[in-house]
Amino acid sequence: MQDSTPYAVGIDVGGTKTQLRALAGDGTVVDRVGSSAGWRPHDAPAAADWLAALVRDALPAHARPAAVAVGGHACETPRQCAGIRDALQERLPVPALVVGDAELLVPAAGLDRGVGLVAGTGSVAVGRSPDGDPVQVGGWGAVLGDEGGAAGLVREAARAVWAAHDRGEEPDALAAGLVAAFGVAEVPALGAALESATDVSAEWGRHCPVVFAAAEAGSPLARAVIADGGRALAALVVRLAARGVAVDDVVVAGGTVLAQPALFEAFTSALAESLPSARARRLRVPPVQGALALARSLL
Repeated sequence: MQDSTPYAVGIDVGGTKTQLRALAGDGTVVDRVGSSAGWRPHDAPAAADWLAALVRDALPAHARPAAVAVGGHACETPRQCAGIRDALQERLPVPALVVGDAELLVPAAGLDRGVGLVAGTGSVAVGRSPDGDPVQVGGWGAVLGDEGGAAGLVREAARAVWAAHDRGEEPDALAAGLVAAFGVAEVPALGAALESATDVSAEWGRHCPVVFAAAEAGSPLARAVIADGGRALAALVVRLAARGVAVDDVVVAGGTVLAQPALFEAFTSALAESLPSARARRLRVPPVQGALALARSLL
């Protein structure tokens, strides 16, 4: 028998874990957290199959979705997101919306407009143009960008250590920490260690705590890397402002910036200097709450 109470379904597909939250009209809530294994955002039919199966498995027997909104990791362009949405609507014939996962932050904070800034393993900022079109800056990966994210901080820390070595300076706490973390004998060997990574973002990013530990130990190099990372995150917001995005509210999420006060403070200080009217606010709820808000707006 078909359940007469439809569910609004929000899904946050992250790089490693996925959270689904659904709400029925009678107040019944479904909340599931699982692995993101199998998520293929560059293959729209495969992504839609994966999402549809997730919804069917999560909802109670015989229940049905009324609307589905998805924030997808690595869903990077409007065309890509629209392709997944169209394929999903073929499998679940209900209103659907697919956006990049960073776009969940503003609605999760209960706001209608603003900037979503994520600094976890990588970094990205998103907003909406005056016409309502999505605008994304950053998110270029650890090799080319992601300044202020964990992997980017490690990359810049290695560069700072190499430069100090070339100047003939003795290794400091940052150099010692990186050498130990990457399991090499001396600073010059760091290059080969970084280049040997098969998953650059993950393998570099996991050593990020070394940078903050070195800063606490008094390393000027580490402190400069963190300050530069904060300025780089603020620069993402500045770029959005230059493109007409409303930046009065900047909703901040991500395991690196929220877990490391030194980086958050460097970011907010740089933001206040560049855009005095912008206000940074930590996201206090799971991003999936933004997906659920978007799903309810489709009803």
